Amino acid sequence: MRLATANSFDNGLENLFKRQSQLSSLQEQLSTGKKVNRASDDPTGTAQAERAMTRLSRIDTDQRALELQRNAIGTAESALGNATALMQNFRELVIAAGDAAYNPRDRASLAQQLTSLRDQILTLANSADSNGIPVFGGLGSSSTPYIDLSSGVTFQGTAGQRATSATALPGTMNGQAIWMDVPSGNGSFKVGLNAANTGTAWTDPGTVVSPTALTGNNYSITFNVVAGVTRYDVVNSTTGATVATGQPYTDGAAIQFDGMSVIVHGTPQNADAIDIAPSTPGNVFQVLDDAIASIDNKPGDNKLAQSLALSLAQVDGAFQRLQSARSQAGDWLNRADTITNAQSANAIALEADKSRAVNLDMVKGLSDFNLTQTGYQAALQSYAQIQKLSLFNFIN
Repeated sequence: MRLATANSFDNGLENLFKRQSQLSSLQEQLSTGKKVNRASDDPTGTAQAERAMTRLSRIDTDQRALELQRNAIGTAESALGNATALMQNFRELVIAAGDAAYNPRDRASLAQQLTSLRDQILTLANSADSNGIPVFGGLGSSSTPYIDLSSGVTFQGTAGQRATSATALPGTMNGQAIWMDVPSGNGSFKVGLNAANTGTAWTDPGTVVSPTALTGNNYSITFNVVAGVTRYDVVNSTTGATVATGQPYTDGAAIQFDGMSVIVHGTPQNADAIDIAPSTPGNVFQVLDDAIASIDNKPGDNKLAQSLALSLAQVDGAFQRLQSARSQAGDWLNRADTITNAQSANAIALEADKSRAVNLDMVKGLSDFNLTQTGYQAALQSYAQIQKLSLFNFIN
């Protein structure tokens, strides 16, 4: 077998070029810190890295949107917290209005304080986030969703709220449900004194003792005083049917019928009546306005006691509605924290996938570079020795 000197030279040069190319590639990887610097280096790794970067970009976008939503819900939660504090102050003043030592002028002064609290609550209902979007605007509203008109406060928005998702929260809360859907009375029925009454009777707001027995009809409790003995009849005003007749009246005793219970206090006169009607839709501001109207410049009689009992029941109903909404806002803020933690974990996993696909293991890279560099130096030295092996070197 005969190998030509030229062939040996060519093979040596080819190997040198290969090692030089490998050394240059490893040097580039060490300088950039990546094992994939162009798509041709590793098409599969490049595709994996692109997918990871796309998902990371989506997470970043979702997180920016979530932070805006978190800020809006945080503003709503803060507004509801301040509103509940004002409602508590309002309730305390309503209770104070029942003080027997107060005269009509004192109650007029209380009414002014209550009006100020009511206006502050209305301002909170119109709270907006950092972008000027009302946080209680529902699915959309003007910059001021709650307008105070002579006929009362109206909602200039769209009821409802956006649904939550795995990565997002509603940007606003359903203001219709929070501020505008507060039923009158105790939430099931409303008790009032007949305008023609002359006695001192008044009642509590009433309670439901059997929800399944409620009819939703109107009722009238009429008192009859004969020879100093007071009795009462209960009539279903809607159907005209008599529910109870000739029942003895006892101050402070409960009168129960058709799933309802009403406690009557005081001394009714003959033909005095108590009217009961189903609850009607109302709103927080109507509840506050009714309470103020019932106190303003009023004497301390049984009508005041009746209106205060009703006002307290309705204020408590509105208060609970605001507290429930605040709890929902707090739950959403907790959910935002959970979403952020999950997104952070996903981002870390995607960064790891991207790193495995394109980033260089520096320890292995340095080892490979040193090994290739040593091989390249050995190849250069061997080529130099082969280059000297020629017959002409031995011919005189």
